[in-house]
Amino acid sequence: MPNLLILGAGGFGHMIYENAQATRQFDRIAMLDDAAKEPAVIGKLVDYKALRREYPCAVAAFGNNKMRVHWVEKLLEADFVVPTIIHPSAVVSPSAVIGAGSFVMQRAVVNTHTVLGKGCLVNCGAIVDHDAVVEDGAHIGLGSVVKANCRIGAWRKVEAGEVIFAARRRIDGVGTRELEDALYAFGFGNQCSYVRPFGAGHINETYAVYMPAEGGKDELRYVMQRVNKHVFKNPGEVMANIFGVTEYLRGIIRENGGDPDRETLSYIKTKSGENYFEDTQGQPWRCYNFIPDSVCYQSVETPEQFYQSARSFGRFLKQLDGYPADTLYETIPKFHDTEDRLANFERALERDVKNRARTCKKEIDFVLARRADCSVLMEQLRSGSLPLRVTHNDTKLNNILFDAATGKGLCIIDLDTIMPGLALNDYGDSIRFGATRAAEDEPDLAKVHFDLELFEAYTCGYLEAAGDVLTPAEKEYLPWGAKLITLECGIRFLTDYLQGDDYFKTQYSTHNLVRCRTQFKLVEEMEQAFGRMQAIVKKYS
Repeated sequence: MPNLLILGAGGFGHMIYENAQATRQFDRIAMLDDAAKEPAVIGKLVDYKALRREYPCAVAAFGNNKMRVHWVEKLLEADFVVPTIIHPSAVVSPSAVIGAGSFVMQRAVVNTHTVLGKGCLVNCGAIVDHDAVVEDGAHIGLGSVVKANCRIGAWRKVEAGEVIFAARRRIDGVGTRELEDALYAFGFGNQCSYVRPFGAGHINETYAVYMPAEGGKDELRYVMQRVNKHVFKNPGEVMANIFGVTEYLRGIIRENGGDPDRETLSYIKTKSGENYFEDTQGQPWRCYNFIPDSVCYQSVETPEQFYQSARSFGRFLKQLDGYPADTLYETIPKFHDTEDRLANFERALERDVKNRARTCKKEIDFVLARRADCSVLMEQLRSGSLPLRVTHNDTKLNNILFDAATGKGLCIIDLDTIMPGLALNDYGDSIRFGATRAAEDEPDLAKVHFDLELFEAYTCGYLEAAGDVLTPAEKEYLPWGAKLITLECGIRFLTDYLQGDDYFKTQYSTHNLVRCRTQFKLVEEMEQAFGRMQAIVKKYS
């Protein structure tokens, strides 16, 4: 074992002498001091270089922080090995990094991924929690606590018994205290590189969260959302549904040999174990893992793409066939109750609080002429002909992630509206959104057409993936599902327009009116093609 030279023979020097003995790492231990006279002191400080061959290891045991670091640097320059001295009773994580000439005293704790610079002192009973950084020469006093993610500056002394809390760092892209609080609530605040707005949803406020990755780059790792509490009035129920369904899906996917980390969303609890975080404004935030090497499309580009989306939603329905739908909360009551949507529309029309009814008489008449249609599926549900299932209730193409390499549907996203419902509504919403080449808010109706080729592609894929769990009655009413969900969506856009655009995000004053017109144009063309739609369903049933 090597010999150790301790520079400084005061009270602190003798503490280090005893600690060095306790480590049993050194053969002989001697001291240098300019004033002390005792057997262990074998010379003055100036003699340190002359003793390097006999004592290849040396430490600087000075209570003054700057002097301690000064001498550590001089010893290193003179080619001494400057070890760390850690008392056997201390607890030091194997992932901690401790600089030359630092001391960890009796019963001190240095936790996971903590970094100590050179010449630091963690005194008896002190705790330096995980991911903290203690810079050169700092002294963490007796029984003090440095909390996780703190940074202690060079030569600073943390007084005995003091508790140091981490100061928040500036994160690029964070413009509000609420977003900052949410990042810290989920445990990302101290590592997050930056955030940026993400996605194109109408309802929630969504951010991409970038974290440091290997090679000094940043990677998109999480998606953070502030949930629209005006729409989802009980976020606890929304998140209970989401956690229940996604955790169930992970088990089913694993049983079927799939990859649950890519084939379903994985939501993250807060550091306190909650399903979501509520900010100081009472708004809920939630977070899930981003799925890399995936793409999301805002509109259908090819029949094959639409076919793959159908297989995704059909598979989603089938995977959840065993999930008890009656245990889910109805987070938006009567969400796809077309009769109730009609009643809401008629109430908004009667009140006309924004004096807009005069601008949309044609659209109003379109709805009123189809009052009876709004009861078709609801009557079948009431009679028991159509079963209640776990449904997504917002099955647009842009709520699917596709595998970037294979082009196949990978994962269903945007699970806010997971509720008990009719499979026909999920099927119909996909047709409404995808069986047309036009955007949902295309102002030129001459460009808006119901595409039977896309309808057939989707119906084929959906029945291939989910066909054996659908009842004969469900298959029979699939065309009604397509027509009525499109009519219902148009009614919702028109109702929101009459009420002043409270629900959907809009970019201009007639945005919702434009949206409703595209839906009603599709309904008209579905009515004209209804017999052919029925024949296509029968072909693949």
